[in-house]
Amino acid sequence: MTLIADRLNRISPSQTIAISSKARALKAAGRDIISLSAGEPDFDTPDHIKQAAIAAIMAGETKYTDVAGTLPLRQAVAAKFKRDSGLDYTADEIIVSTGGKQVIFNAMLATVQEGDQVIIPTPCWVSYPDIVALAEGTPVFVPCSQNHGFKLRADDLEAAITPHTKWVFLNSPNNPTGAAYAAADLRPICDVLLRHPHVWVFTDDIYEKLAYDGFQPATIVQVEPKLRDRTVTMNGCSKAYAMTGWRIGFCGAPLALIKAMDKLQSQSTSNTSSISQAAAKAALNGPEDGLHEMVRTYKDRRDLVVEMLNTAPGITCAKPEGAFYVFPAIHGCIGKTTPKGATINTDEDFVIALLDEEGVAAVHGSAFVYPGHFRISYATSTDLLREACTRIQRFCAALKV
Repeated sequence: MTLIADRLNRISPSQTIAISSKARALKAAGRDIISLSAGEPDFDTPDHIKQAAIAAIMAGETKYTDVAGTLPLRQAVAAKFKRDSGLDYTADEIIVSTGGKQVIFNAMLATVQEGDQVIIPTPCWVSYPDIVALAEGTPVFVPCSQNHGFKLRADDLEAAITPHTKWVFLNSPNNPTGAAYAAADLRPICDVLLRHPHVWVFTDDIYEKLAYDGFQPATIVQVEPKLRDRTVTMNGCSKAYAMTGWRIGFCGAPLALIKAMDKLQSQSTSNTSSISQAAAKAALNGPEDGLHEMVRTYKDRRDLVVEMLNTAPGITCAKPEGAFYVFPAIHGCIGKTTPKGATINTDEDFVIALLDEEGVAAVHGSAFVYPGHFRISYATSTDLLREACTRIQRFCAALKV
C-alpha cells in the first residue's frame, strides 16, 4: 500500500524555494553567493507595525479570533480597498488568511471541480498551476510575450475561454515580470469577461503599491463594477509593508464565496495569528512613509539592474512597471558553453551554471511557465545588485559557441 496520496503527484515543490535553499546551502559551505532568487523585501517591517504587535501581546490579544479575522482588521481591509481602488466591500465580504497563498488555495479548493479549467496568463507565479491542479482543475496557459509587455491581450483571453472555464487569473504588477495593468489595459479584458458570465476572476494585487514612474496599477472591479459579483480581489501586507514573515493575506469577494472559504479555513488553519492581525491593522491604518522610501529605492535599483543587464552579451531586459523583479530574455546565450564546460541548452542550464560558476542565484523562466528567460529580484542592497550584475555580465561575455 502506498503511503503518499496520488493527489501529491499533481504538484511539484516550489522551484523558487528550491533555488533559494540551494543558494543558502552553498553559502553555508563557504561559497561567496549573492542570492537574487527570493521574492522578499530586504527592508525591515516599519517600527509602528512592530510596536502594534508588541502592544497586542502585552494587552493579552493572544487568543483565537474569528476564522475570517478580527472585525477591526476586516474593517481596515475594507477601508483600504475603498481608499486605494474605490471598491466597496463590507467586513463580511472580507477574509484574512495565512498569507496570500492561502487565499488562493481556499478560493480554488472551494470552487474548482474535476474538469474545470483555469486560465493562467504566463509568465505566472509558480504556485498558481499547482494550486489549481491540487484542486483537481486543469490549468490553461496563455503566453503573454515580451513584445506585448508580458500582458494578457483580450483576443488571446477570448480564444482560451471554453464552456469549462471556471476562473481566469490576473496578477498585476506581475511576478515574475513586473508588468502591470493600467485601467486602459484592463478595459478590453473586462469586455471579454462581460461576454462570458460563467467565468470568475481572481485578481492578485499583492504588489499593487510597488509601481514606478507614476504608473497607476488598476484592478478589475475598479474598471468594471459589473464584474464584482464574480471577482476575488486579493492583496496582503507582505510586499508593501515588508511583512513576509507575518503571514497576512486577505481578499474581498461575494459573501457566498467568503462563507465557503471561511468554512474551509475553519478546518485547516482556522484564524491567522492574532498578533499578526494586530500588526496588519496598524499597517493598513497607519502612515506609509516606509513604503514610499521602499518604492524610491526599488526604482533606483530597477534602473541600475536593467541598464547593466542590457549590456550583458546575449541578454535583453525590459523595464518593468512594478514589483521588484526583472525577467530578462537569454536567447542569445542558448547553445553556448561556459568556461567550465557546461552547455547552455535551457534557461535552467543557464541559472545552474550562473550559480555554480559565478555564485549568483536566480530562478529560471521555466519555473514560471515561460522558458528562455530568468528572474532576478532587486529586493537586495544596491551594492550587491551591482556586483551580481557585474558577475552576470562576465558570465555572459565568457560564453563560447
